[in-house]
Formats: sequence, structure tokens, C-alpha cells
Amino acid sequence: MGQQQLLLVILVTIIVGIATVVAINVFGTSATSANEDAVRQDVLTIAASAQGWYIKPSMMGGGNNSFQGLTFNDIQFPADSIINSGLTAVNMNGTYILGVGDENGIPISAHPSSCDGYDAGVGGCADGPTMTPNILDSDLDWSTDN
Repeated sequence: MGQQQLLLVILVTIIVGIATVVAINVFGTSATSANEDAVRQDVLTIAASAQGWYIKPSMMGGGNNSFQGLTFNDIQFPADSIINSGLTAVNMNGTYILGVGDENGIPISAHPSSCDGYDAGVGGCADGPTMTPNILDSDLDWSTDN
């Protein structure tokens, strides 16, 4: 083989290597973004169920216009496991932790499973996003997001 052909083979190998690295990075970013979108959808599902529980009278097993005492055992949510006395739910998308509710609303912390150092039993990440919206009687306030 001539020098020109060897140089061409080396150049093509370098270009293919760079393209492969870029493709892997793009795929990783897309997977993380998809997981965060799934967690946002789960939060919306939790909010809708919590709001339904909020308006239901207490004699029918609801909150009687209060979020006080709400747990994941009281609402419909597709969790793989519910722990911590019903205050923490875990599914393949992440971990969701209900805060202390009152008549005005209830905070929820959502931790995507795609972040570094994710621990499903504890929730939270060493380095990653935590979504902390407040579920209100007829709205979802995302202004407390990190």
C-alpha cells in the first residue's frame, strides 16, 4: 500500500472513532432527558390522584378538602414498592417522597433514577436534578423546583 492509502485509512479510522464517541454522548443525554420527562409525568399522575383524594369526603376515604395525612397508600399510583409508612414510592423512573400536607397543599420530592449515585430506597442523587413541586387543590406549583 502506498503512503497516501495508509494516510486515508488512518484518517477514516479517526473520523469513525470521533463519530462513535459523539453518538454515545448524544444517546446518554437523550436517555437522561427521557427519564426526567417520565418523572414529570409521574408527578402529574400523583398530583391528579392527590387532588381527587383531596376533594373526596372523609367518610368515603378522602381528605375532606385537606392534604393532611395523605400517603401513597391512599391514591392510585403505579409504584413498584411503597415504603416509609406510605410516604415514599419507588418505580423504574425514580423515587417520590410526599411531604407534610395541610389544607393548602402538599410538597413532593421527585428523584429521577438516571442521576449519578441514585439510591431507590433513600431517594435522591449525589449529583442530579430533584423536582420539588407543590400539589395544590387545583394546580401544581413547579416554582420550588431545583
